[in-house]
Amino acid sequence: MNDDTFINEGTGQLAGFLPYQLSVASNAVSGLIAERYRKRFGLKVTEWRIMAVLGDGGSITQRGLTAATVMDKVAVNRAVKVLEERGLVGRVPNPGDGRSHLLELTVEGRRIHAEVMPLARATEHELLDGLAPGEEEALRRLLAGLRQRAMLLARQCGAQPE
Repeated sequence: MNDDTFINEGTGQLAGFLPYQLSVASNAVSGLIAERYRKRFGLKVTEWRIMAVLGDGGSITQRGLTAATVMDKVAVNRAVKVLEERGLVGRVPNPGDGRSHLLELTVEGRRIHAEVMPLARATEHELLDGLAPGEEEALRRLLAGLRQRAMLLARQCGAQPE
């Protein structure tokens, strides 16, 4: 049995369950990208996601990182600790709330971010290159709609942000 046979043989209820399909697709894409920069930069997926958010948005609280990455707060806490120990992320006082700190990339963190982003974008391009014209835009629109709907439903059932 080759890899393609294994990938296509899902016939149970789980194989057709959209949340499962989204999770598996997300893990496959994240794993591909992570493997490409893990060897070179020694970063795990959670660590890179935090660096990506900080690289895009500047300073943010740890609570804000949890919301922005939609990751478990314990995973965010662990990843931030590792990044701080490696000197890639630092804490600065939060002028808006003296009880918390803002996290931001250090000079070394920004250097690594600048090297990893082109690699991540190239991988994204490789993945999307297999889509027909118009499918990329449709995929992005559909994913954004699913995320918005999930967040709305979560609020309606009383889910609190981490």
